[in-house]
Formats: sequence, structure tokens, C-alpha cells
Amino acid sequence: MGIPLLQKYRVASYIAGRKLRGEKRYPLVLMLEPLFQCNLACSGCGKIDYPKETLQRRMSVEDALHAVDECGAPIVSIPGGEPLIHKEMPQIVAGIVARKKFVYLCTNAILLAKHIEDYRPSPYLTFSIHLDGNRERHDLSVCQEGVYDKAVAAIGLALGKGFRVTVNCTLFNGENPDEVAEFFDTAMSLGVEGITVSPGYSYSHAPRQDVFLERSASKRLFREIFKRRKGRKAAWQFNQSSLFLDFLAGNQAYQCTPWSNPTYNLFGWQRPCYLLSDEGYAGSFRSLMEDTEWDRYGVGRNPRCNNCMAHCGFEGTAVDDAFAHPLKALAVSLRGPRAHGPMAPELPIVYGAGDAAPRPGATVSVPVSAVKPARRHRHPAQGGPAEDAGGETAARPQ
Repeated sequence: MGIPLLQKYRVASYIAGRKLRGEKRYPLVLMLEPLFQCNLACSGCGKIDYPKETLQRRMSVEDALHAVDECGAPIVSIPGGEPLIHKEMPQIVAGIVARKKFVYLCTNAILLAKHIEDYRPSPYLTFSIHLDGNRERHDLSVCQEGVYDKAVAAIGLALGKGFRVTVNCTLFNGENPDEVAEFFDTAMSLGVEGITVSPGYSYSHAPRQDVFLERSASKRLFREIFKRRKGRKAAWQFNQSSLFLDFLAGNQAYQCTPWSNPTYNLFGWQRPCYLLSDEGYAGSFRSLMEDTEWDRYGVGRNPRCNNCMAHCGFEGTAVDDAFAHPLKALAVSLRGPRAHGPMAPELPIVYGAGDAAPRPGATVSVPVSAVKPARRHRHPAQGGPAEDAGGETAARPQ
């Protein structure tokens, strides 16, 4: 796997300590969103669907580092929006690195060449570059031509300066397994440490809803991709656990553990996860962990969760399973995800249509199309470009 030994050791020690203390729920990765504004308007993203005044807000360095300390997770992922728009992002990253937390700074890389001198290489800092495929596929995904070439150039620049670099890739409806396999080959040829891959989650605020995969389609897609893994010029390295990849291929029946990837953003601690943005917020991390009705969320418990297989919900589950069943995890790591044979049975749907909470015994299937979309917010890109206080401009959706 494409994860350095230092990071594996630090994370394993952290998890072992929590388990020895008998903690049932603990964070593994903090999703820190210091802003929502972006300089792209991707078809599968609803994160920029906020009013102008919200898009222009920035989390302070003090608030960001307080959230890191309050949460205590060994890994901090900084998505957005586009983090490099934030003027104080270098100070936020430096503060997290000083705490010896592993930072994944997720960026579309358009601004990386402009700002890279503001950062220092460290085993605790990784630039996670967004690439959803090779040139044509990625530019289509982000709704702007030329972004792929800028991202590839930025990867070379960052690697040349000694930074850790990974690629984060989201797969959507209509993907060609051969093309995805070719993209994974390309990513490895660029010299990145590994690939983080996940099926897209159906954001209710996304400009397009026809791009998202249903659960069964996700499993079939990943099986077809992994069938093409053998015989490549270079082995595919993933910045993920082997059991999560096996889960994507339909071989593990996991329930979501959203508390393993808590989210802190401009509004506070988001309930229950990074992907559901209209379930309310907690005033503290402790309140998030202790007062959230976790049993209301997950596959078979909430219609909006039934098609989700995203890494921010299930990677923590897979890691926990690896600790509970190390021999199984080792076997999957050595052989890779199984791409043939029967799939693991799905978790039962125990959610009656119209119920406010799970109702035991009502085993029904609720299609994603039956879920009422959340209210859309108007954002400045709908009426014109939004000028950032730092001089960056948010692109208008096409």
C-alpha cells in the first residue's frame, strides 16, 4: 500500500491506545474545511452551493488548530472549497505539522505553483491532488478545459521540491473500467505515493444528479477495474486500507462509522459526516460524539445513506476490521481485492418510507430517487464571479 511506515506506525499506535482504553467511538481522520469557496464548479460537487457571504468567510488559524487539538485524530484532511485560496493556509498547515499530525492538503492544484513556496516538505505533509481520470475525463468532471495539464505539472513541481504527493480520484456513473485502469497506470507513472479512490456520493446540492453511482453499480465497476490490475507495467498503490478496497469490490459487508471521520467547518462540528450538510451542527467535538444519534445514519437506516460507499464513511470501518481480523487483512493485502465469485450480502434495509427514524422489521428498499432533495442555496457563481478578498476568483458553473 502507498502509505509510509512512519504513518502506519503512528496511526496503528493511536488506534491500539484507544482500543486498550475501551473507547467504542474515536476519530481517525479529521475533515477540516476552513472555507467553502472554490475556483472550479465541478458537476458532482455541491460544496460551493452557499450564499456569497458564506463563500467569502474564512476559518481563523486559531479555530482550525483548536479543532485539531479538540478532536485529537492522527490525520487531518483539508478539503474545501479550494484550500489554497485561504490566505492563512500555510500557517494552518504549519501548526498541524508542528503537532506531528499527518496533513493531507486536498487541492485541484490550479494555484499550487503560485503558493508552493509558502510550504515546507515534511513527512507529515502531503499534497493530495484532485484527478478524476486522464485529460479528457478529468476536464469533463471539473467542467473546465486545461485543468488536467495544470494538475499534472503541479504534481511534477511538488515532487521535485521533495513533497509527498498523492492523487485523489472520485469515480462516477458511466466510467469505463479500461480507461480507469489506464488512468491508474498514468498516476503511478507520475511518481505519486498512492491513489485515494472513492465512488461519488449523491450530493443533493450538486448541479447534476445523473453522475452518481448506485451501490450495486459501484461494486460492479470496482470489480471490473480490479480485474485489470494484474500485468500492469507498475503496481497500483493506494493510499487506503486493503479491506476498504475489498469492500468497494463487494466482498465486505460494512456499516458506516461516520464518527471515524468527523468534520469541522465554518458552522462548527457537522452532524453526522462530511457528506450530509443539513443535519445540524454540534458546539463541541464532545457534543458531536456523545449527543449525535448515530443509529439514525448508515446503510439501511437512512435513505440518503443507502447508496454511499465513500471512503470518509467506510475507511474507518475497514481499519477497525483489520485490527479485529489481522489475518484476513493480511490475506487481502497480499492478494488484492477479489474480483470474482459471490459478493457479500447487503445489509438489510430497515427504514419504512416516511419514518423519521429506523423502524425494526420494516424491510423495504427505498430508491435514491425517492429522497427529496434538500433546499438549494444560491451562490455568487449563479450570477457572476465571486471575487475573493485575496484576489482569487471563483469560476462560474457551466
